[in-house]
Amino acid sequence: MIRRLFGDRVDSQRRQATRNARGVLLDCLTTPLPDRTQPARRLPLLAVDFETTGLDPATDDLLSVGYVEVNGLEIDYSTAGQFVIRGAAEVGQSATVHGLTDDDVAGGVTLREAITATVEALRGRVMLAHFADIEENFLDRACRDLFGAGLPMLSIDTMMLQHHLLEHTNTHHGSVRLWGARERFGLPVYRAHEALTDAVACAELFLAQIAELGESTSLKQLVRWSS
Repeated sequence: MIRRLFGDRVDSQRRQATRNARGVLLDCLTTPLPDRTQPARRLPLLAVDFETTGLDPATDDLLSVGYVEVNGLEIDYSTAGQFVIRGAAEVGQSATVHGLTDDDVAGGVTLREAITATVEALRGRVMLAHFADIEENFLDRACRDLFGAGLPMLSIDTMMLQHHLLEHTNTHHGSVRLWGARERFGLPVYRAHEALTDAVACAELFLAQIAELGESTSLKQLVRWSS
């Protein structure tokens, strides 16, 4: 499992990864990340959601990817991307969670196509996800397999931000799950466990969290609270 990175450590690991990285991964690694002092109202983010057959990238498969850009305090829906990934593995019992069938997966794109698009979209951006461990670990594993190196990145975890908010307001019984956290802010209910919908839901939750945390909250603070 990847330990969330911040400060100079992520820059050092990205430089090391460039020694073996190829293609779009090398382009992504050599593009500077935002300054850690940059406030939330100016941050370039990419909200990302992965649907998988399980939680372990060593034994489970990535089934679908959804993402959308968040530029400062605005979600750019024109940048939305979604891919169902064609693979040999059967969906199995995980279909009860994400709703994808074996036929859906058989008609999808290759893992390389989906990861290439995702890495390109992450270039120069901070990843935003709810329970970001899944996205971090599956993306790192896929990049190692496809492009020769992992992808050290800065990421903001809206689940951990929600935990921070609940502690800050002495609210001990609030939910940190995506849909429970959204309910606290009066955000609408969407169909859960569909990659693009969940990515948009995460982006909307983040903007609600920033409205409470303050638009001047720095990237450094957001990443630290996500750790």
